[in-house]
Amino acid sequence: MTADTADFRRSKEHRAKTYNGYFFLIGLPILWLLSYWLVGSAIPGLDNPGKAGKVLFVFTLAGTAIVNFIFLFGFFMVQPNQTRVITLFGSYAGTERTEGLRWIWPWMGKQKVSARAHNIHSERVKINDKRGNPIDVACNVVWRVRDTAQAVFDVDDFKEFVNIQIEAGLRTVGARHPYDDFEEGETTLRGSPDVVNGELQTELNERLAVAGIVVDEAGLTHLAYASEIAGAMLRRQQADAVIAARKKVVLGAVGMVEDALEKLSRDGIVELDDERRAAMVSNLMVVLCGDRDTQPVVNAGTLYQ
Repeated sequence: MTADTADFRRSKEHRAKTYNGYFFLIGLPILWLLSYWLVGSAIPGLDNPGKAGKVLFVFTLAGTAIVNFIFLFGFFMVQPNQTRVITLFGSYAGTERTEGLRWIWPWMGKQKVSARAHNIHSERVKINDKRGNPIDVACNVVWRVRDTAQAVFDVDDFKEFVNIQIEAGLRTVGARHPYDDFEEGETTLRGSPDVVNGELQTELNERLAVAGIVVDEAGLTHLAYASEIAGAMLRRQQADAVIAARKKVVLGAVGMVEDALEKLSRDGIVELDDERRAAMVSNLMVVLCGDRDTQPVVNAGTLYQ
């Protein structure tokens, strides 16, 4: 552990000590009546016109004003899936998650932090895949604040932190795998979306744990070769498709020729020596594998003339 990491203290959320605001709201009219009675009683009259009466009136008026100020400005509201981070002169005093009207001393800070799910669609970023091919990728991430103390005090701006880490995690996961599988049977960005999305979610959860943020869902929403190599890669994909189709045609033709020769020999339709067998195989393969229609040629002689 280095000196820098030893000085860093990870915050941890705990419940703040606040009070039921409805109870204080009910007591508010009582406070006003009491304040009215006190101020009215302290007004200097004919029986007490001196300086002492005036001083008593000023102190009574100031005291009731301060009490009413404290009473009124201590109210705050907590909506569903919203929290309030309470601080006292810069020190963390807890987090209030109880819904409804709450009350706390007005000199305590009450920062609002949403605990609702946030949805971010990242910008398209250009990265290099495992084979070094430039690709354009984008993702969609659903995240929420799990620990409000970490989100507020352990990072400078947790929303900006999320945006930066999403791009960094996307680059990391995108560089682990090739865009497509041309030669080896391995995980690819295009062919294994479930695996790649799971890795992206795990990567983001690890990166955002320091900010008390959890990722509920993450997945690629855009995946394409970069414009400078898109044409070449398209031709390569087309060539691979042609090769695969040709391979399937040839294998099918070989099977058909084999069945034909076996049936001719089994039924005794014609006796074929090695040369005639080779000629028939050649002709059948040309007919079955050719791209164009074949033209029949009638041989009036023999194979040896």
